[in-house]
Amino acid sequence: KGMATPEKATITLDAMKMLDPRQLKPDSIETERIITVLDETIAKLELSSLIPRIINSLDRFADVLGPEITNSLIEHQKLSNEMEHLLASSEEGDTMKAEEQRGCLCLLEQRLKCSVRNVLRLLLANPSLCQALKYEAWARESPAEVFIKAFGEFRNFMLETLLTSPMEEEEKIQFMKDISLQIKKNTEAITALQAELAAAIQTQEEEIHMKDNVIKDLKNGMQDLTTDCKAGIQQIKQEGEKQQEEELQASQARCAGLQQDIQQLGAQLNALVLEHRASELALRKRKCRVEMEIVNWIQKYDTDMGEKQAEYEEVDAAYTEEKAQLSLLMEKHAVLLQEYSQIEEERRIRQKKEEQALKELTTKTLAAIRIQAFWRGYLVRSLFKSKRKKKKKGKGKKAKK
Repeated sequence: KGMATPEKATITLDAMKMLDPRQLKPDSIETERIITVLDETIAKLELSSLIPRIINSLDRFADVLGPEITNSLIEHQKLSNEMEHLLASSEEGDTMKAEEQRGCLCLLEQRLKCSVRNVLRLLLANPSLCQALKYEAWARESPAEVFIKAFGEFRNFMLETLLTSPMEEEEKIQFMKDISLQIKKNTEAITALQAELAAAIQTQEEEIHMKDNVIKDLKNGMQDLTTDCKAGIQQIKQEGEKQQEEELQASQARCAGLQQDIQQLGAQLNALVLEHRASELALRKRKCRVEMEIVNWIQKYDTDMGEKQAEYEEVDAAYTEEKAQLSLLMEKHAVLLQEYSQIEEERRIRQKKEEQALKELTTKTLAAIRIQAFWRGYLVRSLFKSKRKKKKKGKGKKAKK
């Protein structure tokens, strides 16, 4: 059984950079401000942890610190001594003065805090003095060093948290799950190989133990045979020298055969040892080959992912360009649609006006036709009336004659 080859490897250089906080850089003003505040706090913690050592060696640092800082440190030392004395007296005193001591302790604590702030303000006003003090009084108490180190880790954690987006956080969690799964698979494969190796070693030890038992049995048989030979020799001595020589030769021949058997068994043992060593070497080579296959699969996955990423970027760029063209065409379409609507409205109004003008023209034409017909009728009637009058006048004249 060999180690199972994984179908896909999920370890990438980008993911490894994602896990390394040194690769992260601030990308916003708020993040830079937060990190700046944390760095300043670390610097103040470092200076605060050096204050007791500076006070203990105040004579040596007096010339470097100056009178103002020296007086502030002396005042701070006095407040620290008062605090220690008050704490010691509160442990030894009775309960009647507990509230009074608690009030004094709170007041003294406020004064001590103000003193520390004043000392830090004076020290931070001179950066070169801070560097010199860090170089001279570099030794700190172990609790302070542990706290500063923990605060530095908190600063790195805050930086990583501020710069990690939810998508990157999910990728990181998925990456850790994939690593855990891969480690689990490798552990199972190694456990299987170790079990196989242990079984092979146990089988080899059992065979060696069996061979040792056979050798012990042969040695015991040789010892028993030697005892029998001695008893036989004694008996043969009683019977005679001739029978003694025959028994001695037979025993020597038997010993030679047993010795040859021992040599053959030893050769078989050596051959089995060499065979098992060869099988162990083959298993190790197989393990190395499987590891190389895993590395090759990882490299192939990284290459494929790089190509897919490049192809995705090209498709995304083409999509962005087509989307921009589409938005431009949509804008043009909206403008043309608006113009078309205006043109249609103008046509409708013009057609309506034309229909109204045509209607008016038809009405006027009918009115003119009716007026002309009426006028013509009037003229005809007038003409007939005038003719009738003339006829009547002619008849009247004839009758008078």
